[in-house]
Amino acid sequence: MSRTDAAAGTTVEERRSWVPMVGLFLAQVLMSFNVAALPVSLGGMVEEFGVPPTVVSSTIVVYGLAVAALVMTGAKLGQRIGWVVVFRVVVATFAASALMMIFSPTVGWAIAGQAVAGASAAIIVPALVALIAENYHGAQQATAIGSLGSARAISGVSAFFIGGALGTLVGWRPVFGIVLALAVAVFVFSFRLRSDRGDPGIRIDLVAAVLIGAAIVLLTLGFNNLNAWGLLYASPEAPFSVLGVSPAPLFVVVGVVLGQTFFWWTRRRAAAGKVPLVDLSVLGASSERAAVYAMFIVVALEAALNFTVPLYIQIVQGRTPFDTALAMMPFNLTVFVTATLVVRFYGRFSPRVIGVFGFVLTTVGLAWLALVVTNNWETLPTILGLFVFGVGQGALVTLVFNVLVTSVPKTLAGDVGSIRGTTQNLASAVGTAVVGAMLVTILGISVGRAVVEHPELPPSLVAQVDLDSVNFVSNDDLREVLAATDASTAQVDAAVALNEQARLDTLRIGLLVLAAISATAILPASRLPSYRPGEIPDPSPEDTE
Repeated sequence: MSRTDAAAGTTVEERRSWVPMVGLFLAQVLMSFNVAALPVSLGGMVEEFGVPPTVVSSTIVVYGLAVAALVMTGAKLGQRIGWVVVFRVVVATFAASALMMIFSPTVGWAIAGQAVAGASAAIIVPALVALIAENYHGAQQATAIGSLGSARAISGVSAFFIGGALGTLVGWRPVFGIVLALAVAVFVFSFRLRSDRGDPGIRIDLVAAVLIGAAIVLLTLGFNNLNAWGLLYASPEAPFSVLGVSPAPLFVVVGVVLGQTFFWWTRRRAAAGKVPLVDLSVLGASSERAAVYAMFIVVALEAALNFTVPLYIQIVQGRTPFDTALAMMPFNLTVFVTATLVVRFYGRFSPRVIGVFGFVLTTVGLAWLALVVTNNWETLPTILGLFVFGVGQGALVTLVFNVLVTSVPKTLAGDVGSIRGTTQNLASAVGTAVVGAMLVTILGISVGRAVVEHPELPPSLVAQVDLDSVNFVSNDDLREVLAATDASTAQVDAAVALNEQARLDTLRIGLLVLAAISATAILPASRLPSYRPGEIPDPSPEDTE
């Protein structure tokens, strides 16, 4: 908000208290801490519930799926009911999801808890943008927007460090006690936000809501089960098959078709003068579409790395969650510092320059990691690779959000929030699901090839091991499995050595694939705006002269 100084003839910006922003900052921390705590809890949940790591990773996938599927509908609910009221309600339900995690007796309860958390975040995500636009203007608004990127980064640092320590010393459940405490704090601070009444006249496009929700659910389920159900032909674990074809790729295809139908329906509704589920004008320019693509890639890469590193450290190496926290500390600290400081470069460099430079760094960092990574994550070359990737990641996370949120009027802030939420959480779910399926597939191929190439492992021994369900296991677990066979000591040692090499080769190939995906975003990043981001334009009469 601004006012005109009659004596000086200048516009003086009205400054508001930062106390409401503390609540919004903590709300971003709440969501990000919850997501970052899940990979750290991977080992503890696998051990306690007695399920494979790919099943536990469904908690991450389900959370992202719920947010991505419901965030557009959540944005309209916020506009209809009123952002402050609905914000308080969903923060309370997020607290309930933390309780479900703390007291979950089975992995099914944990997955359900993350589904509730995701449904709550589907409204919190657009609410943050809308409430910032409502409560702050000018330089305060730009600072507030930038703080969300910092909140996301600091959550990753604190979740890996605190969660790692608690997971090692106490267990994984107390980590979600912190989530509960954050939700309570956000609820208290919400009473300092400027109140709004909402617009009961807003109608929610149920057809579009069903189309986008079904599209995202099918896409996520399809990607998440490519390995379990079969990449092409249906496996015995598949719930059904169509002429022998796995439902996983079919889900992906149908999801894409429904997504295209959603865009067609939304444009048709807007052309008829009706209110769409989301205003696609926020993606009208090529620079805005490039920002969405860049956001999807950078979040998917982060999710893939945050799944891969804990998988190897906790499951493969059998080390503690605290070891995971230490290994990820260079990356998370770098992301936090970069996300906080990158706004200082907006006056010197355009989003286009920063975006291209950021993706070059993430590509180089991942390719370097593929070359130098070993079974020890604390080596200097590995830390250097994580540092380089973290610099690019931190710069991009803040940048692409600013490009989107500063390019539209305040009245469309909720729509930008829903686009952001859909993109980030679909990317997180797909990134986690795809990297899990990709690594297990590569591992299966590597193990199968290695068995053929090692004559010291005779077919009679191989026949006693189920190679059709190869997954990541520690050396101790592998020795336990082989103890039930007639393998000699020499053969067990050979199998363990083979498993170690296959896992490392799989990791390196996986990192190279991620580097290639990162490289594909360099060209779209060159279409980001060439101007310095400003604030969300406010077309209200009192802000114009």
